[in-house]
Amino acid sequence: MSLLWFLQSFLLFSSFLAFATANTDDDAAQFELFHRHAPQVYKNGTTLGPPKSQLERVKQLVHSDNARQQMISHRLMKSSSHRRKAFEFQDGNDNNNNYVHQLVDIPMRSAADTGAGQYFVSFRVGSPPQKFVLIADTGSDVTWMNCYYRPSPVCHRENCPNLGATRRIFHASRSPTFKTIPCVSDLCKYDLSGSFSLDYCPTALSPCQFEYSYADGSRALGIFANETVTVGLGLHKHRKKKLHNVLIGCSQINEGTVHAFDGVMGLGYSKHSFAVRVAEEFGYVFSYCLVDHLSPSNFANYLSFGRKSEVSKLHNMQYTKLILGVINPFYAVNVAGISIGGTMLKIPSEVWDIEGRGGVIIDSGTSLTALTELAYKPVIAALDPHLKNFQKLGIDIEELNYCFNATGFKESLVPKLAFHFADGAQFVPPVKSYIIDADDGVRCLGFTSIKWPGNSIIGNIMQQNHFWEFDLVGKKLGFAPSSCTMLKSKV
Repeated sequence: MSLLWFLQSFLLFSSFLAFATANTDDDAAQFELFHRHAPQVYKNGTTLGPPKSQLERVKQLVHSDNARQQMISHRLMKSSSHRRKAFEFQDGNDNNNNYVHQLVDIPMRSAADTGAGQYFVSFRVGSPPQKFVLIADTGSDVTWMNCYYRPSPVCHRENCPNLGATRRIFHASRSPTFKTIPCVSDLCKYDLSGSFSLDYCPTALSPCQFEYSYADGSRALGIFANETVTVGLGLHKHRKKKLHNVLIGCSQINEGTVHAFDGVMGLGYSKHSFAVRVAEEFGYVFSYCLVDHLSPSNFANYLSFGRKSEVSKLHNMQYTKLILGVINPFYAVNVAGISIGGTMLKIPSEVWDIEGRGGVIIDSGTSLTALTELAYKPVIAALDPHLKNFQKLGIDIEELNYCFNATGFKESLVPKLAFHFADGAQFVPPVKSYIIDADDGVRCLGFTSIKWPGNSIIGNIMQQNHFWEFDLVGKKLGFAPSSCTMLKSKV
C-alpha cells in the first residue's frame, strides 16, 4: 500500500515538467517548469483535472488523507520489526563540508489548481533519460512510474492495459541500463518485503513483483528493477550527474486513483529509497521549502540534495532530533507537547512516545495535520473559545468537523499554536496553516482526528512557508520560517 497511499495523498501538488537551467549562486541546478495545464504537460500527460471549487478541493484532500492514514497504520502493523532500527548512515572519513557546493535542485509545486494533495517533481530515468512528473513523498521508500515491460509476469497473470495510449510511460526495452531484480534474490525476498514485494516466483530469472492495494480499491502492480537516474547540477546548463543502479518500480497495472499520475518519488528513509540513494552522493542532506498551498502555479518550490548556502541567510533556524529507522520509512520527531497562546495543553505524554504506542511523523504526502484523539480534542477545545463569535457550519466534509462562517474573521483573533520538541525547539506555523480556507467565506480547523493508539502526522499544509532540512547523518531536522522566494523559478 505504500505506493498508492503516496499517490492518494497528492491532492495538493502541481504537475510540472522541468528542464535544467542553472542560475543560482551555490552551484545548484534549477529547472524551467511548465504548468500541468500547459500543452507540453497535457500531451500524453496526467489525467487528473482541477477541482470544480475550493470546497471540492478540500474534500479531495481529506479523502486522500484518510486513505493515506489507513495505509500508514497498515504498514506499521504489517511488520513486527518496524520499531527497531534497520540501518544507519556511516559518515566514515567523509567531510560533509565537501558537499556544500555540489547540489541538486528538483522543482516542487503546490497543486491547489489541480486538486492534488502533494508536490510533483521532475524525474529523468533510463538511458537515454525519459522524463516524468512524480509525486514527492517522504512517506514512501519506493520510486515507481507507469511502465511498459515485456515479457511481463504481471501481464501474464492479468490483463495489462495500454498505459501509453493516454499518458507518459517508461519504456523499459528502450533503456539498456534497465535491469530487473530476480525474485529469488535476498533483496526481493527480504529487503523489499516491507515495500510489498510478492512471493510469486515461477522461475529463478523471473523479476521481483510488487502489488500495492489501497483502502479505496485502487492498486498498482509491477516489477522492481535497477536503473540509471539523471540529475542536473552545477551552474552550467549541461552539467548532469548519472546515478547508477537506483531501485525503481516498473508499474504495469494502475487502477483507481493512481491511474491519473506518472508515479511517485520515494523520499522515505530506507536503504533503497531514492532520497537515501541520492543523499549518499550529496552530503547526506536533503531539503525542501513549501509555499502556501493556495499559491498560484507560477510559484515554485525546490527539493534539494546537498546543503544549501541560503540556509545561513535564514533567520531563526532551529534544529531538533530526527528519529530514523524506528518506524521506517517515516521521519519521526520527538514532540513533547502543543501550546496555544503560550499555554501548554494537557495531553498525555504517551501520545508523543515513538517507542511506545504513539509518536509523531513529518510527512509531505499528508495534507492536513492528523492528531490522535488524545491530542485532537484538547487542541480543538483550546481554539474553540476564540471562534465562538462565528457561526458553525455543517459542511459536508468527512473528518473535518469544525468549520465556520468566516465573515469578519481575522487571523489576529486566533492565538499562536506551537509544537514543542523535547530538545527545546519550537515550530510555530502561521495561523493560515491550521485555520484553512475551505470555501468562499468558510474556514475550518485544519486538523483531523485518528484513533488512539496511533501516530500523529504533521502534514504539508502545516509545513508551508517553512524551509525544512533533513540531515540523515547528523540525525537532525532543521526548520525556519521562509517565503521560499529564494528558490522561486522564472516561468
